[in-house]
Amino acid sequence: MRPTLRLAAATAAGALLLTACSGGGDDGGGTDPDAPAAGEITQAEIDEALSTPTDLVFWTWVPDIQNQVDMFMEEYPEIDVEVVNVGQGAPHYQKLRTALESGQGAPDVAQVEFQHLSSFTLGNYLLDLAPYGASELEGEYAEWIWDQVTQDDAVYGIPQDVGPLGLLYREDLLTAAGIEPPATWDAFVEAARTYRAANPDSYLTNFPGNDGGQFVSLLWQAGARPFAYDGAETVSIELGTPEVAKVIDLWNTMVQDDLIATDPDFTDQWYQGLANGKYAAWPAAAWGPVFLQGTAGNTSGLWRATTIPQWEDGETVSSNWGGSTDAVIASSENPIAAAELATWINTAEEPALTLATEQFLFPAYNPVLEDPAFIDQESEFYGGEKVNQIFAEISETVTTDFGWLPFMDYVYSSYEETVGKAFADRTELQPALEAWEADLIAYAEDQGFTVE
Repeated sequence: MRPTLRLAAATAAGALLLTACSGGGDDGGGTDPDAPAAGEITQAEIDEALSTPTDLVFWTWVPDIQNQVDMFMEEYPEIDVEVVNVGQGAPHYQKLRTALESGQGAPDVAQVEFQHLSSFTLGNYLLDLAPYGASELEGEYAEWIWDQVTQDDAVYGIPQDVGPLGLLYREDLLTAAGIEPPATWDAFVEAARTYRAANPDSYLTNFPGNDGGQFVSLLWQAGARPFAYDGAETVSIELGTPEVAKVIDLWNTMVQDDLIATDPDFTDQWYQGLANGKYAAWPAAAWGPVFLQGTAGNTSGLWRATTIPQWEDGETVSSNWGGSTDAVIASSENPIAAAELATWINTAEEPALTLATEQFLFPAYNPVLEDPAFIDQESEFYGGEKVNQIFAEISETVTTDFGWLPFMDYVYSSYEETVGKAFADRTELQPALEAWEADLIAYAEDQGFTVE
């Protein structure tokens, strides 16, 4: 997905504003420069839709999002929204695809993660929100975030949360080992070696074999662009580049030399490792700090946050791991009200700030990222650091133009059987990488795509 380059005017929080288009030249037709473009929804249509009794269904797994929905229904009392959690991750997408393909039971609005948007635009299942005013939001998001939800001039989701990549570490454990937080990946390898020598029963970090998302985020940060999709029938799968190779080589060294743990993440074993000091650091997304507080509460005050190690000394480059949007399903019988719901809960001041400060979704929306109520929070768990501010600054360094394949669920499952298995078994990573690439190419061709 490619970003549009035009910076749009900022929107007032809580309002779904319209694109005001002026003609590029005088065609002699006397066109009103303030008239909406063809196909664009007018303010009168929005007002009518929001004052008409309407039922909407919203599929999402965000905890307590009923709070934001209640705020929306108070703002627009004629709109009744039913919130449904059909599962998180794969179960959510499986049920959504089943409903869309059958033509029955699909919601009006659905939560869709960045990496899965293209799998739904492939079937023309998502509504282009640009005519509904979404294009006016462009200037309110970092370029890399807007890049994730747009294709040419179309907007296929309202960003809700993101996961810029940083590093969480135990200050006490690193200090005891005489190690500074490594600024580069080369320094990270040496720190892992030093730490392992000083702590035979623990590791500087863990790298799981069951989480393709984390591995892909490291490829992104290294400058690799392994996947692309033209929105039609052509995909690009390229895992043989120098940028990919340096990631594989570095982690292969740490795997073969037993410098890192390779426990599967989000398992009891992994939770215990974070809590009992088996891992002294975690390359984590911006959702990690709050997650860690709930997982390793007994270590409060010992953790710190910093930037992810760099490939070149002096650089400041990050990537993203996670994040989602609220997208409107094209089959919705109430697209205007649905578009307003998706936009309002993520951009109106009260719901957007509450998502960040009470439900702890790391915000995508610039006005929240800049709000003192968010960035000035001091975290006792992180020794009084303003962790939100640290990750807000990291978000500004995420590079753009990272693409996805329209079958990322298969990409990740294939990863677990190839590269992930090599991590878990501590075998050489390069042959596993080649097997992953070959499997993805074969799958893409089997699905009828042209592979470049």
